[in-house]
Amino acid sequence: MTDEPDALTVLADGLDYALLSSRDGLTYVLQCKPEGLAARLRGDDAGRLKADYQTVREQYPDWAADQTLAQLWDQGGYSWLAAEEH
Repeated sequence: MTDEPDALTVLADGLDYALLSSRDGLTYVLQCKPEGLAARLRGDDAGRLKADYQTVREQYPDWAADQTLAQLWDQGGYSWLAAEEH
């Protein structure tokens, strides 16, 4: 059941990238599927990702999920926070 505090909901999902959020909005996970990596963000990092995601969505409303999330991954620097998924 998804009532657990750490349960994640998919916010955006593409072929290569996905963005998930905890129900309380305190944790975000940005995944790079081909590389098997994910950046798990909490606190200030989660707040920054949320704001960055909203900004990119507003600037490029017609972009598909992969385009938006790739922008965050590469240009937003979130790839530096990534670790291998288990």
